[in-house]
This record gives sequence, structure tokens and C-alpha cells, in this order.
Amino acid sequence: MKNFAWLIGIGALIVGIVGFAPIGESPMALEIGSKAPMVDTKMEGINGTSVSLNDLKKENGLLVVFSCNTCPFVVGNGSKEGWEGRYNGIYDFCVSNELGMVLVNSNEAKREGDDSMDKMKSHAKEQGYKMAYVIDQNHELADAVGARTTPHVYLFDKELKLVYRGLIDDNVNSAANVKVNHLENAINNLINGAKPDPAITKSMGCSIKRIN
Repeated sequence: MKNFAWLIGIGALIVGIVGFAPIGESPMALEIGSKAPMVDTKMEGINGTSVSLNDLKKENGLLVVFSCNTCPFVVGNGSKEGWEGRYNGIYDFCVSNELGMVLVNSNEAKREGDDSMDKMKSHAKEQGYKMAYVIDQNHELADAVGARTTPHVYLFDKELKLVYRGLIDDNVNSAANVKVNHLENAINNLINGAKPDPAITKSMGCSIKRIN
């Protein structure tokens, strides 16, 4: 019995260190219908240009995806496909629906390592990212909207009011086996003038690596 309890304790410790989720909602989570914060704050992108949310939005709004270079929920591992393999398809879907899209790296605690600008550039090149990929200095935007994980998606309408936040879909392991595509459904509802239902899903991934 003692050995069983010890194993449970070690398992919990590993989960805590690695930062896998699902992770509970932040008390600062941006409410549905609220205007995006920091809309004119410039964020440095991998192409050398600094852009704001206002710069990136298109006629029907903007999709913000908090992401990174190493989390297995983003990049995959031996047992997980990872969500980033779907990023370019999501981008194409956004473009066809007059939505902007940006990947935001808020992992300030890893800025001198795996989530440095140089590593972001090389990772984006390897993956063939089509969308903007920017640094959220000191995780200010993540803090302002209550983003918790990588990935964590926030869909804003043409007035940059939040209409959906949470998961991309219900299967990180396999795009082929997705049963509920939460983000695609939310985008379709937005374009058709309906409210996404659900408007909130619990994000799943690695914790955003904050400082202090």
C-alpha cells in the first residue's frame, strides 16, 4: 500500500513538473463578449516586423493561438500527433473566412532557451508556418486574457470581442479521429452570425512558462 501511494505521489510530481494539463481556468480569464486587451501593443514577429492585434485582424476578426516550440500537445511525441500539424489548415480556413491568425509565444521563462526568437524562427521554418508568430514579452497578453496552456485559442470577432476560447478540437492524438472540431464550429457560427456553442471549452496542454 505504501508503494502504491509512493507511485501516485511520484506521478503527481512529474505531472506538476512537466506542466501537462487540463488546467483550470484562470480567475483573470477574458469573458465572452469582452474586447481584446492590448490591441495596439506591438509584438515582435519572426519576420522582423512588429505587429499588433489590430494590425493582424481581418474583416471578420482574428484568431489568437498561444503556442510554443516544444510542448508535446503542440509538437507531438511518440504517442501524440500534436495540434500544430493542424495550424496551417486552420490558417487556410481563417483566410477563406476573412479572419486573421497569429501564434503567440508567451513562454518568457524559456526565452533564453527553447522559446528564444532564434528557436521560434527555426521551428516555424521547419513546420512551414504560414501565419505570423510573435513574442509576447513578459507574457503580458497571456496574462491579460487569462491564457493558461499551449495551445490555448481565442477567437475574436470583427470588433475584437471574444466569441470563443479553449480547445482546437477533441483529439490531440489524431486529426483523423477528431469527433468535435470546436474551433471550426466556432468559426462557422461566427461567420454565419450565430454564437458559438459552446463558447468556452477547457484548454489542454502544457502550462505557459511564466516568470515570477
